[in-house]
Amino acid sequence: MEPSQYIRILQKRWWIFVVAMVATAASAFLFSRIQVPKYQSTVEVIIEPARPDLGLTQSSKMLLRSYMTVVDSNRYAEQVIDRLRLDMTPEQLRGNARFAAEDDRMVVRIEIEDTDGEQGNRIAREWATLLQEWRDEQNQIQRKEDRVYAYLRDEPTYSQAWPPRTAIMLAAGAVIGLLVAAVIIFFLEWVEGGIVRTPQDVEQWIGVTVLGIVPPAES
Repeated sequence: MEPSQYIRILQKRWWIFVVAMVATAASAFLFSRIQVPKYQSTVEVIIEPARPDLGLTQSSKMLLRSYMTVVDSNRYAEQVIDRLRLDMTPEQLRGNARFAAEDDRMVVRIEIEDTDGEQGNRIAREWATLLQEWRDEQNQIQRKEDRVYAYLRDEPTYSQAWPPRTAIMLAAGAVIGLLVAAVIIFFLEWVEGGIVRTPQDVEQWIGVTVLGIVPPAES
């Protein structure tokens, strides 16, 4: 298709792009407004051996996932609920929690999703505190040079996880509108492809220049 044909289509169908973009962007805006926002609170617990020994460090890396597995349990979730007096079951709390062991950084990452960002921070910090207390308890039966300590890297912080920011939703809606409009226009052009209406259509189909047009007969 020649560039002039694209220009002709845009001049003829431009309103479809406008209507589709406005409709999808407005829908995205309304959708973002009616959604209940959810926040993700994150905290990292550093796992540090008592001495910079290669054997102890490697052992700590191998046991890092087991440390994560210990606290990712209903028993510890119930302790968090009891300490913070939360109105939920351990299964519900664990359903909103994510744990990850990063052995290259020697940290256990705890992520809590909640409709209240500050409450998510409290839950994440309490869970990290339980991991720290568990390591302190385990260290009591170990020699000092064989101990592995756990402590918070920073205080928990939260960010909005869902829905995305309004500007992002509007941009996504506009892009979807462009795609929808392109599909509609392609379909209309395909349907009208076999209909001859203008001299340009005649020239395109026959391949010769139109020299004149016979006016329609008056009734």
